[in-house]
Amino acid sequence: MTSDDEIFRRLRRFQTRYFPQLRRQFENLVDRGQRPTVLFIGCSDSRVVPYLLMDSGPGELFVVRNIGNFVPPFDASHGYHGTAASIEFAVLNLEVREIIVCGHSHCGAIRALYTELPPEARHMGKWLELGRDAVLPVTVSEEALRRTEQRAVALQIERLMDYPMVRRRVEAGTLYLRGWHYLIEEGKVLVLDVESGRFEPFDAADEAARANDPLGGINQLQ
Repeated sequence: MTSDDEIFRRLRRFQTRYFPQLRRQFENLVDRGQRPTVLFIGCSDSRVVPYLLMDSGPGELFVVRNIGNFVPPFDASHGYHGTAASIEFAVLNLEVREIIVCGHSHCGAIRALYTELPPEARHMGKWLELGRDAVLPVTVSEEALRRTEQRAVALQIERLMDYPMVRRRVEAGTLYLRGWHYLIEEGKVLVLDVESGRFEPFDAADEAARANDPLGGINQLQ
């Protein structure tokens, strides 16, 4: 476990080494406000680092992270839906142009769908139901887990389309949805092809998207 001394050393490095190099950028972001164009919905897994993956810096990504990179249903209830509220804020207030749902290999949330949780994990058990429809009726294996990770990403993309503000903008061509599967051990990203339902290497998916859509990305999902 990281000690308090180590935490303070890291904080000091930020203040003395990194912040001075980015001071002007942060000042501009405060003066002009944030204007990210991408909402990144990713897993809380510590091995998934959105800013490294996207080669981005302050102000470029609006990031939502939770267990399993799940999207709750749009049910218009009065419960506490942090992820749903973030989606609404990103679309309505920030007017992002892309939403990326990024799953990953060796996901603990997906593996937990095939195991029995401890009784104390009541919130986790309820939350994992958001990925239940991705589970395969097979014996657990690494291949089954990887397929479930990808099926779960597609499931969240479908659920995003139930958000009225998302669907309106997708159908108008002003918002694009992308499903990613990040292979941690290979440093590769597979991209969901909505037409085929398969996850392809991002360079192949990008080439296909450019051929079919000059703006790139997914602008229609049924």
